[in-house]
Amino acid sequence: MTTASTPADVARAEKARATDGAPRTGSSLGYLRHAAGKLGGALVSLFAVLVTSFFLFRIIPGDPVKAMTHGVPTSAEQLATLRRQFGLDLPLWRQFTDYCAKALSGDLGTSFQFRAPVGDLITEKLPATLLLTGVAVVIYSALGLWLGTRSAWRHGGLGDKLNTGLALTLWSVPSFWLGLLLIIVFSVGMGPVPGLFPTGGMESGTGETGFAYVLDVAHHLVLPVVTLVAVGYAQTLLVMRSSLLDEMGGDYLTTARAKGLRDDAVRRRHAVPNALLPTVTMIFINLGHVAAGSILVETVFSWPGLGGLFYQALSVPDLPLVQGLFVVFAGAMILMNLIADLLYPLLDPRVGR
Repeated sequence: MTTASTPADVARAEKARATDGAPRTGSSLGYLRHAAGKLGGALVSLFAVLVTSFFLFRIIPGDPVKAMTHGVPTSAEQLATLRRQFGLDLPLWRQFTDYCAKALSGDLGTSFQFRAPVGDLITEKLPATLLLTGVAVVIYSALGLWLGTRSAWRHGGLGDKLNTGLALTLWSVPSFWLGLLLIIVFSVGMGPVPGLFPTGGMESGTGETGFAYVLDVAHHLVLPVVTLVAVGYAQTLLVMRSSLLDEMGGDYLTTARAKGLRDDAVRRRHAVPNALLPTVTMIFINLGHVAAGSILVETVFSWPGLGGLFYQALSVPDLPLVQGLFVVFAGAMILMNLIADLLYPLLDPRVGR
């Protein structure tokens, strides 16, 4: 039996046929608006970083010129000459406008203590930081995602309790304290445990080349990487576990099981992808830390990266160097957050509507 079609039904059918196959621009325009908004927010954040980096480090006690000439007899005229050479005699507003103009053109200034362009110093130290924190981020992100998923899926069990308890303990431990503890136990040696690893540095400096040099660097990498992984994986595990527990009560998982999907397939295909958004944010933030490194860990292990350079610059204070490093660190974070925001609508179409 068929039912009579009303004029409204006919009109709707004609409209559907007319628009069938036409490109749907609504979602594309929505994504472009979302991307434009996030890009604008990133630019505003970058400008705020420039302002903060200039004024923040000028409230640090100490005179950079006197610090650089400490222990060297210097007359008042010589001090005045140095201040004029570094532009410290200019009014604060003039120093700020000059700094912003140079920073926007890619010129981060000249280091007071090293007498070298800040950009060159950062470029020189960046590979060591990328190696250390890059290896650590890859390891603890994968480990945290895997253990966090297993803990949430079998929540309440012995494995979940052990993983969560250990993660909470490690997350609350200061990274520099954990690094010092590892040096005492595994570098200096403690009781029956002999000193197995170097106390610091990136290489032994004995002239190894080729594969022997790679092994030497890997040997020096072990303890600082373990320190970063121990703290980082705990954070990733807890966030992934919490996010997946929120998803496990969803009706769509019950429907998937009712269709006959195995438990592993339900977790892998449905639950985990929907629980990834908070964890994706944290992973991209951690990728932003790849450029910043870990100042405390690099300092504890005398790692020749950006973190150690920042500590050296802060102790003077070397204003152009600390400002340049701060901009690079914050800029990396802003960039990674922007990429995460642009990926959200691709992972979950509800985002950005």
